[in-house]
Amino acid sequence: MKAPSKELSIDDVVGRLESGMTLGIGGWGSRRKPMALVRAILRSDLTDLHVVSYAGPDVGLLLAAGKASKVTYAFATLDSIPLEPLFGRARQDGTAEFREWDEGMFQTGLRAAAQRLPFLPMRAGLGSAVLENDPALRTVTSPYDDGEELVAVPALTLDVALVHMNRADTQGNAQYLGPDPYFDDLFCMAAREAYVSTEQIIDPAGLTVDAPLQSLIINRTMVAGVVETPNGAHFTTCTPTYERDETFQKAYATAAKDPDDWAAFSERFLSGDEDAYQAAVKAFHEEAAS
Repeated sequence: MKAPSKELSIDDVVGRLESGMTLGIGGWGSRRKPMALVRAILRSDLTDLHVVSYAGPDVGLLLAAGKASKVTYAFATLDSIPLEPLFGRARQDGTAEFREWDEGMFQTGLRAAAQRLPFLPMRAGLGSAVLENDPALRTVTSPYDDGEELVAVPALTLDVALVHMNRADTQGNAQYLGPDPYFDDLFCMAAREAYVSTEQIIDPAGLTVDAPLQSLIINRTMVAGVVETPNGAHFTTCTPTYERDETFQKAYATAAKDPDDWAAFSERFLSGDEDAYQAAVKAFHEEAAS
């Protein structure tokens, strides 16, 4: 018996989210972010989100739009541009609550949530300012003969996770084709519900035709819904389908430095639906080339 389809629209996915949720967003900096879903959240009435992310423009946009009231992150970067500018402004102005962890601690928090554990111990953070800046973090003493003191990294339990993959089938099995899986599978397993956006929905038999089985890091048991969003990671990378749109990212970062410029940028690129966004980006590049 064939498993039922989990295919949804962008609006279907966002319609399942609620204000106040803890929302995990996969990808890494400005790499393979589920940007079409992020843009849909910008158009929604959602507010008071706690966003958990290896942060890039996903977090910057949600902060600028007043959608995120708290962010747990390991960094906030556009990769080729070191600091995500909208994040930087929000951090400086204190317009949200921020919780910064070491990259390894962040991964460990996801692993704890994925394993349904309250915490996992690790050494990262000891002797650093992480514990000083986050007084809620605690240490634990090993119950064995070593008696070692370790950081007790609390689980990063998510209500919902959003990730972007190169390919998927209608049942939610999803595949990356680039050089790095990031931690998208951990985001999905750490969440009560996970939604995958993908460049292309294909027949399940096609998922292993030209890619190794281990590239299928997300399976249908992790996924509540899948949505086809061609160019849906733009302007971040989705290697090898496409690379980062550096020209557009530079325009984004430049506009973010000035409130008036940002208002104009938002009106041009973020005021309509996803089709309008993609059309505006195409026009932007046509103008740049002329």
